[in-house]
Amino acid sequence: MKKNIIYDYFSDDDFLLISDKIKEKEKITSGEIRVSMRSNEVKKNADADIRRLAEEEFHRLNMQNTRDKTGILIYLNLRLRQFFILADSGINEKVEQGVWDKVRDEIQSSFKNGLYLEGVLSGIESVGNILALHFPIKEDDTNEITNEVAF
Repeated sequence: MKKNIIYDYFSDDDFLLISDKIKEKEKITSGEIRVSMRSNEVKKNADADIRRLAEEEFHRLNMQNTRDKTGILIYLNLRLRQFFILADSGINEKVEQGVWDKVRDEIQSSFKNGLYLEGVLSGIESVGNILALHFPIKEDDTNEITNEVAF
């Protein structure tokens, strides 16, 4: 049986820490944060565009179904050694791509130093703080998307 490469980078305890960080940040925003880690093979001739793969995952996880279109996905494809931050239309109306590019650069800096958990946690922290500025928590807010890491 082939070992899942996700465990080369993260442990089960790390997944709990990531879920807890999402839960913490969603206490200050009506936005919905999700982390997805994939280790699937990409066929040699297939279009391995990281944005397209993130968009497919966003829809697979039904993140487009949030009430205010405020879902945001931090998508990691560990086989490709790439990641992408994808925000729904409600967020994109208020937050420019350059903001997410800065978060991406912060995460990438941690990853380059072998600090994978730290990179994901700091990314969630930054995303949550940015969302809180534009989408503060609402009185009737509900957790629309699970905080668990998707695989």
